[in-house]
Amino acid sequence: MRPGERDAIALVLGFALDRALGDPTHGHPVGGFGRLATALERRTWRPRRRAGIAHVALLLAAAAWIGRRAGGSPATSALVVWVALGGRSLERAALTMAELLRAGNLPAARAHAPVLVGRDSRELDAPELCRASIESVAENTADAVVGALLWGALAGAPGVAVYRATNTLDAMIGHHSRRYERFGWAAARLDDLLTWPAARVTALLTVLLAPLAGADRSQALRIVRRDGARHPSPNAGPIEAAFAGALGVRLGGTNRYATHTEHRPVLGDGRAPAVADIARAVRLSQLVGRASVVVCSLVALTRRWPRQHGNEL
Repeated sequence: MRPGERDAIALVLGFALDRALGDPTHGHPVGGFGRLATALERRTWRPRRRAGIAHVALLLAAAAWIGRRAGGSPATSALVVWVALGGRSLERAALTMAELLRAGNLPAARAHAPVLVGRDSRELDAPELCRASIESVAENTADAVVGALLWGALAGAPGVAVYRATNTLDAMIGHHSRRYERFGWAAARLDDLLTWPAARVTALLTVLLAPLAGADRSQALRIVRRDGARHPSPNAGPIEAAFAGALGVRLGGTNRYATHTEHRPVLGDGRAPAVADIARAVRLSQLVGRASVVVCSLVALTRRWPRQHGNEL
């Protein structure tokens, strides 16, 4: 079996496992990687970029080794894809938020918000919780679905493992804080680089598939062109703009975090998000995920590298 065929099968199987089961409930490998990263940080942390580069390099080398060891068959490669994907769990979290807001249970919705977003949710009202949820669904469609599938298509199980490890490190140390401003620089920049193609694929598929979710394709395309580059993140901007235009809502604005406040440009020129828009965003994310597994499987099948040799002939 050619590597591309093996990887295409693994992408389909891994995606199916995520749709059926969501994230593993016990002993999630990503959690284990996070604990390893925390333990290593006790030895590697210095307020310098060089230290952060070494920290990231060591951990990504370990992730690549694990991916390579697990990538020998479609079944084991599919397990790597499954644990890297987070689409089903993302949808569940977003729909739970919608249910809480629909019931008017604002305290419970605020308590649930950290599952979806990193901002301080203690004083968020219902429209702001709706906005936060839709932004999370949009951005994580690329981070937790399309990115893993795309790197699986391009580089097999090692590519998936390295991509997911990079996402995890960015979430852990890629912050603008006193501790991580320099140490976390490499993790943040590498995550931007690896997610760049997935963000563009996600935005494109969002525009193309918008009508199937009852959304507006022409508005999605217009807002991506107008507002996509306004966001401070080179990757979140096009995706959130595509979702804002497709759903006819406004995203962006002031986000308050534990250590700082960010004032982001408004994306879109529609109304403020409502509870019903969360389910519409989830539907759009589902369509993008299903289309991406087809596209990425085809990419894997047409891949001509690595060259076949030995028992792969």
